[in-house]
Amino acid sequence: MMKTLFLQPPSFDGFDGGAGSRYQARREIKSFWYPTWLAQPAAMVPGSRLIDAPPARMGMGPILEDVMNRDLVVIHTSTPSFANDVKVAEQLKAANPKLIIGFVGAKVAVQPTESLNGGAAIDFVARNEFDFTIKEIAEGRDFAEVDGISYRNAAGVIVHNKDRAVLEDMDQLPFVTDVYKRDLRIEDYFIGYLLHPYVSLYTGRGCKSRCTFCLWPQTVGGHRYRVRSPEHVAAEIRQAKIDFPQVREFFFDDDTFTDNLPRAEAIARELGKLGVTWSCNAKANVPRSTLKILKENGLRLLLVGYESGNQQILHNIKKGMLVTTAEQFTKDCHELGVKIHGTFILGLPGETRETIQETIEFATRINPHTIQVSLAAPYPGTALYKQALENGWLDVEHAELIDESGIQIAPLNYPHLGHAEIFANVEVFYKKFYFRAPKIAAIVGEMVVSPQMMVRRLREGMEFFQFLRERKQVAA
Repeated sequence: MMKTLFLQPPSFDGFDGGAGSRYQARREIKSFWYPTWLAQPAAMVPGSRLIDAPPARMGMGPILEDVMNRDLVVIHTSTPSFANDVKVAEQLKAANPKLIIGFVGAKVAVQPTESLNGGAAIDFVARNEFDFTIKEIAEGRDFAEVDGISYRNAAGVIVHNKDRAVLEDMDQLPFVTDVYKRDLRIEDYFIGYLLHPYVSLYTGRGCKSRCTFCLWPQTVGGHRYRVRSPEHVAAEIRQAKIDFPQVREFFFDDDTFTDNLPRAEAIARELGKLGVTWSCNAKANVPRSTLKILKENGLRLLLVGYESGNQQILHNIKKGMLVTTAEQFTKDCHELGVKIHGTFILGLPGETRETIQETIEFATRINPHTIQVSLAAPYPGTALYKQALENGWLDVEHAELIDESGIQIAPLNYPHLGHAEIFANVEVFYKKFYFRAPKIAAIVGEMVVSPQMMVRRLREGMEFFQFLRERKQVAA
């Protein structure tokens, strides 16, 4: 077995661009998702190591030292981080010319040729799901015999092997939390709306929804929700409770954990027996009866992508959601005591000044516990990217998704609504949502009853205003 390093390279300070982040950028408050996509194959390669440099605040020095004794390095990359990741690969190759370096992630899954041409230090890229692909390479199998990779042959010609068969039995995958315990410090991982410290993992891959902007289902996960059994999930949480007694919350980061309601209820009942607090991603259409079962078995919070309060925009992006359904769902959550972190996107197709105001009014009316406001990001491989090119909304020569400091920019530009105005309205949205007397009173109330929450909210408040100042500098 090759001596293998799984690497999320150093990047911008506070850059949440790891192998568990869907949209790579610096956040309003410092956030780090777990590198779950790298931890999964790392769990299948004995003797490997996972380095997640940004949360660990690790520079290149220790990494260059580590790779002197490695045979294989697997780097998770993304569209925003690709140029930086190639530079890292070049440094690693210079330090140890015998290294085999492979890139994984959505970027190389949909642009294998462009990725290999963009970095001479890259020996191969693994397309789509890459768990068993990397395992076979680490075992020393010849590249020509490994499904799902693209690479240069001895003549320098790029070869695309056949696709790897989609993994159906998700219980074949070993626990990622074993790798977390071995290689990570869980206190390094923050998400503003989750209790700290938290642990996140996936219970399935794929999403039934067809949202045109959503990255993973259109690139690596697919539109069938392939799942682990409730017993397998419960076994990992049971072990994680022992391994991480300090954990205050578990988060299930499946694209839509509630895509399979009977299974979600079955997992909840298993979690209820374990007495853990947990949260998950959900679509805003979960019936009240299911919400009640989840809540009774430890559910604390749902991360819900509302995206817009305008019905036509939801149709435009194929969200498969009615605004009225989302409102009823939110009302049910409020009544049952389930908190919501609501996410919204400005600049989606059909956006106007009026729809932005409509969405802000929608958000303040339904009143999630916390919100996140993002800019429409046309990633290669998504229907939104194709649509943006066809309609001239995106200048492909200037299609960066982040600026030089890692802050998200607004790449889409409409004849009736420019990217600068879309960008500016993110701050307007936040201020109108949070700077309301009832919301301020609720936040202060949380801080008064919990000294830990007071410390946390004060820190997050300082980070938030610092972030807004930096955004203004970007706009200038």
